[in-house]
Amino acid sequence: MKIIEIKNLHFRYPEGEHETLRGIDLDIEKGSFVAVLGHNGSGKSTLAKHLNAILVPTEGQVLVNGTDTADEERLLDIRRTVGMVFQNPDNQIVANVVEEDVAFAPENLGIPSGEIRQRVDNALKQVDMYEFRLHAPHLLSGGQKQRVAIAGVIAMEPQVIVLDEPTAMLDPRGRREVIETVTRLCREKGITVVLITHHMNECIGADRLVVMSEGRVIADGAPEKVFSQVELMRSAGLTVPATTELMYELNRRGYGFDLEALGVEDCAEEIAKRLG
Repeated sequence: MKIIEIKNLHFRYPEGEHETLRGIDLDIEKGSFVAVLGHNGSGKSTLAKHLNAILVPTEGQVLVNGTDTADEERLLDIRRTVGMVFQNPDNQIVANVVEEDVAFAPENLGIPSGEIRQRVDNALKQVDMYEFRLHAPHLLSGGQKQRVAIAGVIAMEPQVIVLDEPTAMLDPRGRREVIETVTRLCREKGITVVLITHHMNECIGADRLVVMSEGRVIADGAPEKVFSQVELMRSAGLTVPATTELMYELNRRGYGFDLEALGVEDCAEEIAKRLG
């Protein structure tokens, strides 16, 4: 079932000389984990902002559960369906206590206080931050802050969470915490996840990888299929996982390795099989 449909999406910023998005056609299935990969300026963050009507198309259409994001009367419904998590967690924290911060959005939606209490507790448990519910957010690590921001979105009970480079300002441990959290939300809770990133390793566990360059989609498929297109990725200024790079270079020396073995263990098995 399609939860988001993007049809011939074009977008130009008012001050821009050129289009930032140039005819994007993309459907996102409910319950899937979709990673969108691209270098800076590829249009991936602009695409993310179209998914919950922060931006609306210059031309074309974005539908959320069949609702056109350009319909201003349905804006609240769209944003209840699609929640956004941004790059800097400090810009999303509005309260001095973790649980109050997570409660902020449901309160603004007019949710009854008893239900808010339940939603806040459930959301914090889902991101493994319940024990920090009475802490001051500014004392948390970057990864913990971002998990609180994700909890704030979960408390709104969206069907889709769009994360716009949520790990860009985090250290490796914080990045791992955030990716593990959103992966679990998708796999265990059935929440549709759209992850915008320029870190290729964050895409490996996704169901689907969409690669953008110069406002267009240049590749779309399972991560192992997309990353095996090494020359295409390089042409877009992107790298591939070290395992793929290793076997690609070996293949240039006459071997016939399967470039779709992404994991370290899979790569080792492929090499052992070929050389054994």
